[in-house]
Amino acid sequence: MQNFLNQFNQKNLVDELKTAATDTEALLNATAHTGGEKVAEVRAKVEDSLNSAKRKLENIQDETIAKTKVATQAADAYVRDNPWRSLGLAASLGVVIGLLIGRR
Repeated sequence: MQNFLNQFNQKNLVDELKTAATDTEALLNATAHTGGEKVAEVRAKVEDSLNSAKRKLENIQDETIAKTKVATQAADAYVRDNPWRSLGLAASLGVVIGLLIGRR
């Protein structure tokens, strides 16, 4: 369960960083015609940082996808090896959810 929460948090982080990267790119494009040597230097640093962050985000995303595939395969193998247990677990979960919904 903790692994799932970590993956969920990573996905949220990736989404937030992608939004920040998009906003940064928009800012860089908006200031593209602003003159000055200092501005050009800062723009170059920001572009380098942005490219580095994008590469790191892609690595995190690839790792998360790989971990999710492994977890899915493990769950599939468990269900195939223990079909009656899985059915019982699903039925129990359905009863609990039904009771919770019925309480409203």
